[in-house]
Order: sequence, then C-alpha cells, then structure tokens
Amino acid sequence: MPKPPTIGRIAALADVHIETIRYYERRGLLPDPPRTESGYRQYDAESVIRLRFIKEAQALGFTLEEIQGLLALRVDKETSCEDVRRRAEHKVADIEAKISALQAMHDALQEMIAACAQGGPSGECPLLETLERNAQERTGGS
Repeated sequence: MPKPPTIGRIAALADVHIETIRYYERRGLLPDPPRTESGYRQYDAESVIRLRFIKEAQALGFTLEEIQGLLALRVDKETSCEDVRRRAEHKVADIEAKISALQAMHDALQEMIAACAQGGPSGECPLLETLERNAQERTGGS
C-alpha cells in the first residue's frame, strides 16, 4: 500500500506553497487531514483537486470567503446550478464596479498628467496641487 503524499508533494502537485496549504486548513478551506502517529499529515488526491479549485476560483476574482461558499455548494447535493450562477453573476457585478472605479482613476490621472505637460517647478505642478487640495478637502480644509 503506497504512502499518502506529504504536504510538500501535495503543494508541488497543486502548485502552491506549503504555507498556503496550512493557511487554507486554518481558514477551513481545506479539511485537516488525518495524521500519522508521528504527526505527519496524510493527504489524498481530493486535496490536490480542492487546492486547484481554490486557485482557479481566486484567478476568477473570488475571495477566500466566497470560495468557502462555493466549496460548500460543491459538496451540497441540494445545490442547483442556479445557486452557483447567482454567485457568479454577483462576482461579475463586483468586477464591473471595480473596472468602472479603475477607469475613473485612469481618466483623472490622465487629466492630471496632461495638466503637467508644460513642466515647471514642483511647487507649481497641477498634479501635486490637485492631490494636496483633495487631501485638504478630505480632512476638513485646514
């Protein structure tokens, strides 16, 4: 009977760090594996699949908390595809909001860069002046 793979082997197969596996175990994303009498963790093939599932979900922008919910849906026999679809739609809405916010930041920076095109001393830099003005407005205008 072959020995179950070690944490190092599982980490290599899933392309994650050993500390990542330990962190996921602490967060409840990966169940605590059984241990040998000497305390070594004993993983199985499902552990690699679960780790890869987590990494795939992260690559799509899901947070660890959201992934925990997806993992729960994955093993729940009562889950429908509609349940998973709703979560994916919510993630798309989150991503679209982030894209919009990033576009607004991009546009604001582009305007500031254009205002700085003429050069001059840093004390007269429109970009720095705008940042200073906004900082003062957010702290009560002192």
